[in-house]
Amino acid sequence: MLHLRVIAPDELREPVLEILRGEVGVANLLLYPGAALEPPGDEITADIARECANHVIKKLKELDIQHRGAITLEVLDTVLSTKAHKAEDAAEGDPADALLWDELIGRTREESALSVTFLLFLTLACLLTAIGVVTDSTVTVVGAMVLGPEFGPLAALSVALVRRRADLTRRAALALVVGFPVAMAITSLATMAAEALGWLTLDDVHHLKEVDFIFQVGPVSFVVALLAGAAGMLSLVSAKATGLVGVFISVYTVTAAGFAAVAATLGDWDLAAKSALQLVVNLVGIVVAGVLVLILRPTLPHSADR
Repeated sequence: MLHLRVIAPDELREPVLEILRGEVGVANLLLYPGAALEPPGDEITADIARECANHVIKKLKELDIQHRGAITLEVLDTVLSTKAHKAEDAAEGDPADALLWDELIGRTREESALSVTFLLFLTLACLLTAIGVVTDSTVTVVGAMVLGPEFGPLAALSVALVRRRADLTRRAALALVVGFPVAMAITSLATMAAEALGWLTLDDVHHLKEVDFIFQVGPVSFVVALLAGAAGMLSLVSAKATGLVGVFISVYTVTAAGFAAVAATLGDWDLAAKSALQLVVNLVGIVVAGVLVLILRPTLPHSADR
């Protein structure tokens, strides 16, 4: 169940109540006349089934509530209400299959911002990859995979392509186009420092046994990226984020970027090119899979509401 809160001007009170009363998946409807101070108006709350949220939000947007007031949704982990349970049962479909477009756009928009935190996580992941190369440590490389924040912009790009959101496309593309070069440049500087100190040599990257999978690109790499991207998008649309960790460990995006920077700095352009190709294959595979999941996934009657 979701908790819906609407702030609406006085003149929209009845239209909002009519929408909520006419939806079978709505329960525990409350009205607080004049409770909202800024913007002024009424506060109306209700518990709604996830399956009907898109339809309700669409109807509220037709009243221009999002501009004249506010619409907020909050996930309810525990609901002890017979009426709420009956409303959820009456709503057509299953909560796990309900795709809330506004929620998905909001989550991916937030996770695709080109922020200092995003750059730091991406840079740290690339640096961990460099250390994994020095030590030929699979554990360190896997740690870099988990740390990498690149799935956020990739998921946002998939959503933007399906929903034709140019603003979200620019936001996600900016994070990727700026983030990876910055992280790779810092990794190159760190590699130069390690080489000067004698910690890393060209010979080190030629005798890798445990982490050579980073630059071994092939058809399987694209298949893995597709499967991981599909799993990641399903985790997002079903609000089951636990599956994202498995996605991070499955793909070589950030590790390929880090290894490309290390190999190029040491002068092995062949390995650098293979790693760069691995990076591109994984980026494209994840985005394509995300788009396919959003287009082909089973939809509820109101899931396509825009």
